[in-house]
Order: sequence, then structure tokens, then C-alpha cells
Amino acid sequence: MDILLISASPRKARSGTWALAKHVVRGLGPQARVETVHLRDLKIGFCTHCEACHVACMRCPVKDDVHDLLEKILAADGIILAAPNYINQVPAALKAVLDRSSHFIHCKRLSGKYLCAVVTSGSGTKDGLILDYLRHYANICGAQFSGGVTACARAVQKKAAEAVRFGARFSRDISQRRRYPAQIRAIRGAMAHFANIVGMRKDHWRGEYAYWKERGWL
Repeated sequence: MDILLISASPRKARSGTWALAKHVVRGLGPQARVETVHLRDLKIGFCTHCEACHVACMRCPVKDDVHDLLEKILAADGIILAAPNYINQVPAALKAVLDRSSHFIHCKRLSGKYLCAVVTSGSGTKDGLILDYLRHYANICGAQFSGGVTACARAVQKKAAEAVRFGARFSRDISQRRRYPAQIRAIRGAMAHFANIVGMRKDHWRGEYAYWKERGWL
């Protein structure tokens, strides 16, 4: 089982987010092979809305580290998104990565994968808004969202046992291919929506149209 942990805290190993994420990793079990990426270590540019990744799947004229990170996401069975709460949203670095993955949304490239979240904040409140956002992101990319664990950054240790249990649950979701019925319906709805869009744009979004055709989705 290959797990990719993406940490969006600029404080890296000094952050409460990282401390909480490590407890989740402890719960994954020995079958999990975990790779960690700290976004602070990467060069990340913004999406320019050029649509190159729709014309030719995964192509992007912005030359930075995001392409390699997206390939790591595609290779993983499960993705842990760990982020501090910045004004009730994920930090800019993570949002930039998600924006750059719009091809994942159009072609449901995360189908069959599982995502979860680790969120901390100074107050420990409003973190559920970020969980809701990341669940939405997972579903429109075709993945199921196993939920997340949140904590006040000053009291991460109090959530250690909960985080370990959550890590074990995330591992079971992946290994047992758990199905979340409401999310499955959301994913199917997103597929129907983008089938229409990709079909209408087939002359321009040639790469994505070919991707859908190859899979028998159109």
C-alpha cells in the first residue's frame, strides 16, 4: 500500500500539523509505504489557465516541481493532505497544487484512490470547513474521502490516540476498498457533468477527449 503524505505547513517538522500527521502515519500499519513531501521544499507556480493540460493530458508549460508531485499522487493508493488552517482554507501552496491538477478533475484521475486530511489551527475551530473542501476536491477527482482529524495546534498531543485510530481506519478503507455511498453518487454526478463538458470541447481538449474515449466513458 503506497501512501503519499503532502504537508503544506511552511514550518515543516516544527509544525503542529506535522506532529498530528505523524500520529496518523503511526496508525497506518506496517503494510503502508509512506512517502512524505513538504511543499515548502518545492518550487510551485500558479495555474495560468492556458488549458494545455486539457489539450494534452498532464502537459503544463509552467516549469516547476508540480508535475513530478502530480505523478506521485497518481502512483499512490492513498493521499494524506496535511495543512494548517489559513483563514478557514488550505495554505496557498496547497491550493496552487490543487489548481494545477484540473486535469485530474476533468478526467477523474483519482478514481479508485482514497484521500484523507490532517488539519490544525490556532483555535481548533472552523477546521471542518477545510475537511468539507478537501472532500469535495477528492470526489470531483474521482476519489473517496475517508475523513480527517483536526486539532488545536497547541494541543496536538491530546489528539494523538484519535489520530492513530484514524490512520488505522484510513488504511482499512484502502485495503478493504470501502465504499461511501453518498460520495459514490457525488462522483457519478461529477462524471456525468464532465462527460458533457469534455464532449462539447472535444475539438480543443483533444487529449482529455481521447482519455474518455479510451475508457469507454463516452
